[in-house]
Amino acid sequence: MYQKDSDHITDNQLLEHFYDSRDNQLLGILLQRYTLLLFGVCMKYLKHEEQAKDAVQQIFLKVIGELQQYKVDYFKSWLYMVARNHCFMQLRAKNIRISANADDSLHLTGEDTDWQHHAEKDRLLTVMETSLDELKDDQKTCVTLFYLQKKSYNEISAITGYSVLQVKSYIQNGKRNLKILVEKKMQ
Repeated sequence: MYQKDSDHITDNQLLEHFYDSRDNQLLGILLQRYTLLLFGVCMKYLKHEEQAKDAVQQIFLKVIGELQQYKVDYFKSWLYMVARNHCFMQLRAKNIRISANADDSLHLTGEDTDWQHHAEKDRLLTVMETSLDELKDDQKTCVTLFYLQKKSYNEISAITGYSVLQVKSYIQNGKRNLKILVEKKMQ
């Protein structure tokens, strides 16, 4: 069943099969799908091919251990966060000076602010992606079509069968609800 038939099985289906059977071969299939993504994330942050390859292997081991203990709903987003956090930990351990100011919040020094900016941006995008999935289906559909696929109100109406007024309402409410969800998670 596994390798040859896995192309048509979604990530969530593979995870569910794994949680039912605890068969690590299923995790292998899932991780194989995202090897290039992981390598790309590691290269982005670590900048050295060998370090990135080593990090991917370490992340694989961490993911296998974590999934044995915890249930994950959004695998790709979760995997990306695990990889990013792993890279941050490596960077902190090797070459980033961190100083604490009077209010006990951490500030990066010097050239490290560039990757900090990218890290915040990545975190925001990840939070937005997971928050989008929490919207009501009609809001999620309309917001996705409008903002991500650049469809007009009339095009969305034709695709979904909603009236133009409904589309406008779903987009406005979805945008407001998305903002609320993101702000809560970013605190």
